[in-house]
Amino acid sequence: MPINVLFAAHVDRWETYRAPLTDAFAALDLDVQLATDFRPEDVDYIVYAPNSPLQDFAPYTRAKAVLNLWAGVEAVVNNPTLKIPLARMVDPGMTKSMTEWVVGHVMRYHLGLDRYIVNPDHAWAPRTPPLAAQRTVCILGMGALGSAVAEVLLTLGFKVRGWSRREKSIPGVAMHHGEDGLELALSKAEILILLLPDTPATENILDAAAIAHLPKGAFVINPGRGPLIDDQALIDALNDGQIAQATLDVFRTEPLPADHPFWAHPGVTVTPHVAADTRPHTASQVIAENIRRGEIGAPFLHLVDRTSGY
Repeated sequence: MPINVLFAAHVDRWETYRAPLTDAFAALDLDVQLATDFRPEDVDYIVYAPNSPLQDFAPYTRAKAVLNLWAGVEAVVNNPTLKIPLARMVDPGMTKSMTEWVVGHVMRYHLGLDRYIVNPDHAWAPRTPPLAAQRTVCILGMGALGSAVAEVLLTLGFKVRGWSRREKSIPGVAMHHGEDGLELALSKAEILILLLPDTPATENILDAAAIAHLPKGAFVINPGRGPLIDDQALIDALNDGQIAQATLDVFRTEPLPADHPFWAHPGVTVTPHVAADTRPHTASQVIAENIRRGEIGAPFLHLVDRTSGY
């Protein structure tokens, strides 16, 4: 009997994912019927994006799991009708994309490239940057993405600090955790990277008080979630020089409104949520593996903890 897999995402994603999912199921010898329309009581798994029209999971009485296409689950995790396991997307392709984007902006700030790229007066003003070993980078959020970024930065020679809510140990990284460890993590962060999930506990984690703990002239890079930053506090810190520059890829409202002060601020680089996107080929392999696990009774990969929200 085929495994009925419902693809419940925005309509324009169906053609993007249909072939990669079909190939991934075949590679694992899974007999899957993949469609965008089933009777709810016939569905075994739901491949899901939170912007899908499907918001009531109650009729899906046979379904074993919801397999999210996005890394972020804040838009679905608190859905009161969702009673079955929810797996977030940890996609190798997305991880590589995020790592490349973050490391690119770290190197931009580390080498001071803006003074040469934006040089309308054609000034000949050479300045030798420090070596990576003389620069401390701090990552808030040491999950799959943060750990991957840290690994590459360590390879380049940077001193890397990390912060997570709970205690962790990552080779080569000076790790801190909890409220007490946050101030210490920030205190040496010449370049700060935000890779935390969006939860009530992380909203405005970079507020005026946290910014005050950063070394003066620090750089901020946020490809994580928009609500991690108190927007006005960041603008104030840019204006008074506490923060030198910020690159922001995510925002509280997207698209970022045309009249938002981030667009006009000379210290802010806005990128339109391009740091990392789910890659259909590699993401489909993750989904297929989770369905394989569900069919043999093995634990699902990347299950969401409903109490923590990620």
